[in-house]
Amino acid sequence: MSLDVMRFFQACNPSKTLVLGNKEDKQYYIDFSEVRGGKIIEELSRTITRLSPDEPTCQLFTGHIGCGKSTELLRLKAELEQQQFHVVYFESSQDLDMADVDITDILLAIAREVGASLETLNIRFQSRYFSNLFTEIRDFLQTSIDLEEQTVFSVAIGKITTKTKDSPRLRSQLRQYLEPRTTGILEAINNELLKPAIVHLKQQGKRGLVVIVDNLDRVDNSMKPSWRTQPEYLFVDRGEQLNRLNCHVVYTIPLVLIFSSSLGRLINRFGVDPKVLPMIPVRLRDGSEGQEGMALLQEMVMARAFPDFTKERRDQLITEVFDSPKTLKRLCQVSGGHIRNLMMLLYRCIQREDPPLSLECVESVIRQRRNELTLAITSEEWKLLHQVAQNKTIRGEEAYQILIRSLFVYEYRDTDGSWFDINPVLAEAKEFLAR
Repeated sequence: MSLDVMRFFQACNPSKTLVLGNKEDKQYYIDFSEVRGGKIIEELSRTITRLSPDEPTCQLFTGHIGCGKSTELLRLKAELEQQQFHVVYFESSQDLDMADVDITDILLAIAREVGASLETLNIRFQSRYFSNLFTEIRDFLQTSIDLEEQTVFSVAIGKITTKTKDSPRLRSQLRQYLEPRTTGILEAINNELLKPAIVHLKQQGKRGLVVIVDNLDRVDNSMKPSWRTQPEYLFVDRGEQLNRLNCHVVYTIPLVLIFSSSLGRLINRFGVDPKVLPMIPVRLRDGSEGQEGMALLQEMVMARAFPDFTKERRDQLITEVFDSPKTLKRLCQVSGGHIRNLMMLLYRCIQREDPPLSLECVESVIRQRRNELTLAITSEEWKLLHQVAQNKTIRGEEAYQILIRSLFVYEYRDTDGSWFDINPVLAEAKEFLAR
């Protein structure tokens, strides 16, 4: 059986997010929950499905960018839809400027996406509050926004947000106008959008409404005028309002909040612990090889090459993709269990040569990646990396900003909780080995 190189190349695109509702994408999916220290998606799902259908829930989900959060959330969407929930999933970065987000931006984005999703089911409604608000906004901004009385709800919000997204001046003016009306907006969303929507959905045989807001973990860690970082302002200072939507909601949040002194207040605001999606362990806490994690990573790579085959058959075809099984193992080990990083390294290899990929090609790509990372590391940061390698711990927001946000260090979980280790690419750098 020969490898379909073009199909393999497309399947390894690191920017591609697997959509589990898509039959072809489902073939590529590998469940890593057994080696990640917990069945996080199952926990999110059970929280939604095991409560009273009319009791809203709000949950928080985070992890390294590129560790597979979006794929897991789309898996959650597919599983909940199978259990007759109507699920609205959207990437907030498509609606919001991640460098400058406010609470009303998030609320309007949710209202827009829910409204648009319901309209596909021919569920339409009129909101007196929002009709008046839209007219007032147009007059207040003194700008041309075509908002006729019969304009569809989601389209009206879209016209307003599109007009202001690319204009900091208009966006600032809109926020000044909306801020004192936040409570009214929340009440209108709950009473004039979510409440009638759930009634209509149940009439169509649905159990309830779930909103999954992805990519909020990407909001910049910039400082607000209140001298609070943007993540703290949104999820701690204003978290109570995000927690007041009368449906099931899952928010992604910035990983930095897990290392922040505000974590306790965050948990109090939402009444739940954030769920953290860690890396797949290629090594265990004691330094030994993480055999189960390595096996699943290798299976993921081979599934991209031969999605139609069983695992046993794929194992027999490794030399169709790599010059030897050792080359595949080397690639998975040096990824550190970071899924997007593994896909990026593999993609670069395929860009350089056709399979079977040689060990020489893989090592060349690894050296390139190492050089990219080491250029940004200072002498003091190398010292911190040595401490992490020895102690397997990280404490505080500053360490997060230096080591984790830059992907110098990865987080893993086992039965004893969290532990950290240096990115394997850096562990082989001469600057690290020389110390």
